[in-house]
Amino acid sequence: MDYTLLFLQVLNGVQLGLLLFLVASGLTLVFGILDFVNLAHGSLYMIGAFVCASLTFLFGNFLLAVLVALPITGVVGFVIERVVARNLYDKDHLDHVLATFGLILVIDTLTQIIWGVEGIAVPLPAWLDGQVQLFEGAVIPSFRLLIIGSGLSVAAGLFWLVNYTRLGMLIRAGASNRTMVSALGIDIQTLFALVFALGAMLAGLAGMLISPITEASIGMGNQIIITTFVVIIVGGIGSMKGAFIAAIIIGLIDTLGRSFLADIFGLVMSADAASTAAPAVSGMMIFILMAVVLALKPQGLFPPKVR
Repeated sequence: MDYTLLFLQVLNGVQLGLLLFLVASGLTLVFGILDFVNLAHGSLYMIGAFVCASLTFLFGNFLLAVLVALPITGVVGFVIERVVARNLYDKDHLDHVLATFGLILVIDTLTQIIWGVEGIAVPLPAWLDGQVQLFEGAVIPSFRLLIIGSGLSVAAGLFWLVNYTRLGMLIRAGASNRTMVSALGIDIQTLFALVFALGAMLAGLAGMLISPITEASIGMGNQIIITTFVVIIVGGIGSMKGAFIAAIIIGLIDTLGRSFLADIFGLVMSADAASTAAPAVSGMMIFILMAVVLALKPQGLFPPKVR
């Protein structure tokens, strides 16, 4: 076995997992804490990518574009919460699904009107467009290391925010008993709007980080939202720890499956059949994992602790 290739693919799997975590962490805040099913969360991922792409060409600096695009995406999330989500908190989840599905169509159409139907390739500065040699034979793009570092930093920051700050305490309390929190003088509506905006920023950040690798394209959020729901179901709805671990597991399963299943299948079938079956089976594996978790542990691998 080529252990260098295995190591590099593991890094790629971790990178994918961390991107999934950025999206899943925002959805965990909104779905797990606000009890709001937001199918349009992936659209915020797309908005972050497009806003960052435009600002990159405006400023000529990708990192500056990310810093400016983050609050813009947060404002978009804040507006969506005020206009759409706030009126639906007391409704059934089916109402949430229908409303946010319609919101996906609206946002996709507005994005197409503003930016056009073509995708936008995002250029990187020269110092991020190179490669880093980790050891002999193991070379990885610099930008992928930035994604890994950013994902780990955000994970650590969220853990600190939710568990060790006053805002985190209020978020947890509001999720458990919003009536009591409101009675204590806390503006629960503003608190929930800020949580929604934070979730939008996290999804937007993931879109910003992936756009230089792929591109900012119409409907890109629709492709990731299903996998994101798998992540939070496997990890445990409302559990940030569960979202992190499940995202890494799913990222590794998807990446390693696409890299090595074709070789494994090639031992028992033709090369053409193996190359065709491997991506399909790799995509199925994460849903098989979800089915197994739901059958054996319906609350997820790491359900949130009852406080």
